[in-house]
Amino acid sequence: MMISSARFAAAWFAATLCCALVAACGGSDSADPGTAPASLTCDDSMKTAFKPDANTTVALVKAFKKNDPLLLTGSATAATPLAANDMCLVKLLVGPGHSGPASAPSTTPGIGIEVWLPGKDRWNNRIHVLGGAGMAGGPQTTLTAFAGGAGVNPWDVAGTEGAVSATTDTGHPVGSATFLMNPDGTVNTVGWTEFSERGIHEMTAKTKALALSYYAAAAKYTYWHGGSTGGRQGLKQAQAYPEDFDGIIANSPAINWSKFTTAMLYGQVVTQRDLAGVGMTSAQVNAVSSAAIGACDLLGGQHLGYLLDPSKCTYDPTLDAGVLCIASGGTNATADCITTAQASSLNKTWYGQTRDGTVPAPASDTGFESVLSGNHLWYGYPRGSNIATAPFPGLGTINGPTTPQTLATDLIALELQDPTFSTPAFVNATGNGTDGWKSLSYAQLAHAADRGLALQSAFGNINTDNPDLSKFKARGGKLITVYGTSDNLIPYPGMVNYYNRVAVQLGGLSSVQSFYKLYLVPGMGHFPANGTTNFSANPPIPSEAQNYARLTDWVEKGIEPAELVAVSTVVTPNTPNTPSVRSGVMCAYPKMPVYLSGALDAAASYGCQ
Repeated sequence: MMISSARFAAAWFAATLCCALVAACGGSDSADPGTAPASLTCDDSMKTAFKPDANTTVALVKAFKKNDPLLLTGSATAATPLAANDMCLVKLLVGPGHSGPASAPSTTPGIGIEVWLPGKDRWNNRIHVLGGAGMAGGPQTTLTAFAGGAGVNPWDVAGTEGAVSATTDTGHPVGSATFLMNPDGTVNTVGWTEFSERGIHEMTAKTKALALSYYAAAAKYTYWHGGSTGGRQGLKQAQAYPEDFDGIIANSPAINWSKFTTAMLYGQVVTQRDLAGVGMTSAQVNAVSSAAIGACDLLGGQHLGYLLDPSKCTYDPTLDAGVLCIASGGTNATADCITTAQASSLNKTWYGQTRDGTVPAPASDTGFESVLSGNHLWYGYPRGSNIATAPFPGLGTINGPTTPQTLATDLIALELQDPTFSTPAFVNATGNGTDGWKSLSYAQLAHAADRGLALQSAFGNINTDNPDLSKFKARGGKLITVYGTSDNLIPYPGMVNYYNRVAVQLGGLSSVQSFYKLYLVPGMGHFPANGTTNFSANPPIPSEAQNYARLTDWVEKGIEPAELVAVSTVVTPNTPNTPSVRSGVMCAYPKMPVYLSGALDAAASYGCQ
C-alpha cells in the first residue's frame, strides 16, 4: 500500500483524492483552467495574484536557484539536497477543513498542497504529480519543511524532468488514522472524504490552474504516479475523475481498503486464539516460509530462490517433518522448529481470513480463487513472502511476533467505533487504545469486516473498487499497474480480483488491455523490493523510471507496453551476497512468467503463458 510519520515512516509518493460532489463535502469547486491570465512570478505577489476560488490560500512562495540548498529553515549540511535547476515552490491550503477542539486529531484547517514549478524556460508541458502512502498525512501545511518521497521527490521531477509536480497531505498532517474519529467517537466523514477523494482532486485541479497561471499555457499532458495508497489514489482518479489525467501509474494499489486492512489483523488474531497469544519468532516464520520457497521454486532441476507463481504452491508445513519439532512428530531439533498448531496458524495466514477461523488443506485449496464466497472473506499472503518482518518501521507484522499492523488495529477501532480496540497510540477524547484487538474472536473480526463494508459511504468509499473505468477509457486515458506476487502487506489476489471485474464490466480482457495493463512481478514485495524470506533472492524488479517511460510512450507516442517485459535488478540495500545483475520478465496479466530453458538469472530463459 507513504509520506512519513512516526507510524508510517517509509514514504513512497505523496498525494490525495477528491469528492465527487465537492460542494457537498464542504469543499470548493475545482478551478477551471480556461483562459490564462498574465503569468505569475515566483514571489509573494503570488499570494494575492493566484486566487482560483474562495477556499484556496497561497501560504508560501519560495524561489530556488540552481544548486541552492533545498530547505526552508536552518543551515545546509552535506546531506541537504541541492536544486538541480531553477524552481518555484508554492504551498497551498484548500479549506474549509474540519472544525473542532485544537487538540483533536480530526481538527484541520484544510488540505495542504505543495506544487513544484520548474523554471519557465525548462517546463516540458507536463504535470507529473506523486501519490501518498499509508494514511498520507504530511508537512504540506508546514512553512518550515516540505514533503518528499522515498522513490521520487517532487523537486527532482521539477528540477530534473522539467515537469510540474505536486503532493498533498489529503487534509491532515498526522500519519495515523486517529484523525478519522471525531472527539465524540463518531465517524469523521469530512476526514474520510478528503483522504479518500477530495484531497487528490483538489491537488490536481489547483496544480493545473497554477501551472496555467504561471506559464500562461495549459499543460499538454497530466500524469499520476503512485504506489500503495498512491496506487489506490490513482485508481480513484480513473474511477471518479476520468478527465483529470492522461496517464496513471497505480502500483501495488491499496484498493479494497477495508477488506484487506481488516484481514491484515487475521494472522495476529490466529495467534491469540490458536496459540494462546504466544507469537512465533521471526526466525521460526522465516524458516517455514523459506521451506515453502524451497518446495516450490524448482525450475529445470534448479532452485530459483523465489516463486514464479505462488498460486501454484501447495506447500503444507503440517506435513513437513523438516520444520516440525520432534515433539510434534517432526525431525527438526533446532530453536526454529514449530509445532503442529503453529504450522496450522501459518496455513491460515496464507489462506486468508475466514469467518470461523477454519482453513482447508492446501492441497485442495490455497485461497487464490478469483471470486471469494461463503466462509472465505479475504485473501491471504503468498507462501514465501516475508510476513514476520514489518515492511516499514512502526507498521507491525502479519504473523510471528505479536506486534500488530497499526493500519489494521486503527481500522478495527473505526469500524467498531470503539478506540479501545486499537493500540495505545490511538488517541481520542472518548478513550485511547488499550489493545482490545487481542480479545477479538474470529466471529468478531468478521463482524468488523462486515461493518467496514456497511460504512463505505461514511468512509468516503475508501475501498476504491468500482470496476467501471469506461469513461477513463473513452477519454483515451492509459493505466499501468505493477504488483509484486510476494507483496507482504497487501496480497496481490485482491488486485487480480479487481482487474477481472473490470474486464467483466468492459466486455473482456482485450477491451481492458487496450488501455490498462496489469503486470505481476515474481518475488517483488510491497514497493520495489524483494518481498521474500530469501534475502539473497534479488528478484528482477522494474524501476519507477522504466514504468513512467512506458506510460508516457503509450500516452504520447501510442507505443503500447509489451506483453513480455524484460527487467533486471542490481544489488540493492539489505540484500547481501546477491548477484550483481539478475534478469527476468514480467508479463501482462492474465499471463504469467514461465521458465523455458537456460540460465535462471537471464530474461531470455523465460516466456509468458
